[in-house]
Amino acid sequence: MEKERIAKFLARAGVASRRDAERLIEAGRVALNGAIVRHPATLVSAADGLTVDGRAVAAPQQTRIWRYHKPAGLVTTARDPEGRPTVFSPLPKTLPRVISVGRLDVNSEGLLLLTNNGGLARYLEQPAQGISRTYRIRAHGIASEAALAELGQGVTIDGVSYRPVQITLDRRQGSNSWLTMTLKEGKNREIKKLLEHIGLRVARLIRISYGPFQLGKLEPGAVDEVPVRSLPRLLPRYFS
Repeated sequence: MEKERIAKFLARAGVASRRDAERLIEAGRVALNGAIVRHPATLVSAADGLTVDGRAVAAPQQTRIWRYHKPAGLVTTARDPEGRPTVFSPLPKTLPRVISVGRLDVNSEGLLLLTNNGGLARYLEQPAQGISRTYRIRAHGIASEAALAELGQGVTIDGVSYRPVQITLDRRQGSNSWLTMTLKEGKNREIKKLLEHIGLRVARLIRISYGPFQLGKLEPGAVDEVPVRSLPRLLPRYFS
């Protein structure tokens, strides 16, 4: 049976990120077949008995990822205290339990990744990984080249520093501007705050890519699984 590093195994099982799993091991909280694990490079397989704080860890399922075209009007959460429909409500019942990778605001649209692997979700969300997200944006107002260039250098707004983004003006349509923006951090409401900083108001926001995954021609509300065999090629650093 194939073996892998214990920290990676714990991450795939949804226990913690790889780094946090290493901390659990350093703290002596992880046991393999009854013996405390001392090194994060220890190799394990699904046949081994693995526990964290004395509780058994279930063998991870094969990692799977789905592309979902989120329509506007859905919240990216399992339950909403206001009773609004969530992105999970309309999903096909044939899907296993999945979690979202990152979030999209209730009025935002486009690509939302879903996965059965909590460790992978956290990996894709971490700013340290530098994974890019690209958006198509319709904004009220006229964007100047100088203002766009300012965002490309990075700005500080209300004491919060934002990294440089890639932004292009695709076309002007009356009093609206259509833009494409790529960012690698994803702070709360980052795009809206950046554009408000240069006098634009977001009217429509569509995520068209997340790392190597593309929205493409996926229809609103549609779900499409990424072939499992292609995942190591798309995410070589994670699956190495």
